[in-house]
Amino acid sequence: MDPDAPASYHHRLNTYSEVIPVPQPQPQPQPQPAPLDECEIRLVDPERVTAVRATMPSDEAVTSLAEVFALLADPSRLRLLTSLLEGGELCVCDMAAAAGMGESAASHALRLLRAHRVVKVRRSGRMAFYSLTDGHVRLLLDVALEHLGHADG
Repeated sequence: MDPDAPASYHHRLNTYSEVIPVPQPQPQPQPQPAPLDECEIRLVDPERVTAVRATMPSDEAVTSLAEVFALLADPSRLRLLTSLLEGGELCVCDMAAAAGMGESAASHALRLLRAHRVVKVRRSGRMAFYSLTDGHVRLLLDVALEHLGHADG
């Protein structure tokens, strides 16, 4: 055997018993698919892009909106909000019972929702009654629930 032959070569013997290195077949490069998230043209309609950018909410408004949606992303908080959507103003104990959760967990969730102005509280003695802050919250929940009704189609 040839001591200088690379280790990646296969060897075979010829009729004269000398070693002839046979190179390994090289892998063929696979064609790469075109990226789906890149445009071939960077701006198709620059005027429309300028108009849209001019109407975009501020970074602060987008951050606040994301926080509200994050609050709504929790199933327990959504159950509480749905109970207010269907039942109107409710005390914490009734809301907790309707949502199937403990009063302490319901109070904690309502505290977060109140801090982000999604619900408001009215106190009567030692009782706290909660309701949705305004029609916008009601509309947001109604539209989301309606969307679920036709999302399968």
